[in-house]
Amino acid sequence: MSNRVASLFGIKYPVISGGMVWCSGWRLASAVSNAGGLGLIGAGSMHPETLREHIQKCKAATDKPFGVNVPLMYPEIETIMDIIISEGVKIVFTSAGNPKLWTKKLQDNGIIVAHVVSSSKFALKCEEAGVNAVVAEGFEAGGHNGREETSTMVLIPQVRKSISIPLIAAGGIGTGAGMLAAFALGAEGVQMGTRFALTQESSAAQEFKELCVSLKEGDTMLSLKKISPTRLIKNDFYNAVQAAEDRGAAPEEIREILGRGRSKKGIFEGNLSEGELEIGQISSLIDDLPAAGEVVHSIIAEYNIKVENITSQNIKF
Repeated sequence: MSNRVASLFGIKYPVISGGMVWCSGWRLASAVSNAGGLGLIGAGSMHPETLREHIQKCKAATDKPFGVNVPLMYPEIETIMDIIISEGVKIVFTSAGNPKLWTKKLQDNGIIVAHVVSSSKFALKCEEAGVNAVVAEGFEAGGHNGREETSTMVLIPQVRKSISIPLIAAGGIGTGAGMLAAFALGAEGVQMGTRFALTQESSAAQEFKELCVSLKEGDTMLSLKKISPTRLIKNDFYNAVQAAEDRGAAPEEIREILGRGRSKKGIFEGNLSEGELEIGQISSLIDDLPAAGEVVHSIIAEYNIKVENITSQNIKF
């Protein structure tokens, strides 16, 4: 499958694993890359030297392209970027911040830069900042989300109309049919978080994975809206946040309830009651925990079948 996204990153398939906190270590990234997609290491939950270790192990585990996802609000951002540059990483996905701050420096060091947005307004700013590609992530996605609450089906065509650079769709995509729909709307690649979080190589706790594959429609909700909108599984922590928000609690009180290390407690340590359990809506369609490479191949196989089915129907109105 050859298009602008595959060519930009030097990969066989325009399928990218999201750089998720507590899920996206070197094992997941290298497995996705070895299968022909683009694996990302999630720097957001790593201390600088831990990131260096994961980059080095990923380089040893694959000779295919891989990248690092970096939230720009990371407190040790300069150290993180220096490690990425010194370790020779060739692809960086940035998020949660202004792409102008780091794009030029990264590109001057031979690094391809993509930035994650939740609106066409910010997608245009990314193009003006000189990024190589944009990831447009819809409201369905797990974890931190845009305040606009725009769904992927609405967001992708709006972003496509706004920019000319390669566009990657994210949010609610976990199947070949979803990939085809994203392409029909103007995307040239897909980034999938939840589908890859629920694989054998994901570093999430087994208890978290097993809960996620049991979820039904409506079992996740967008929460923490007063501080940073985040899609969560409904549990005791979620209920505490919602009760506070429903009675009009100030952002400071919500932050106090959130505390520190809440997502680590839930996703990485498997505390299903008190943890911050971030996962996307597509989890309700997932009922297995395959190897990451199997996911890449099944996505592409289903995509091709759906293309053939639509072509054979020859539907015209």
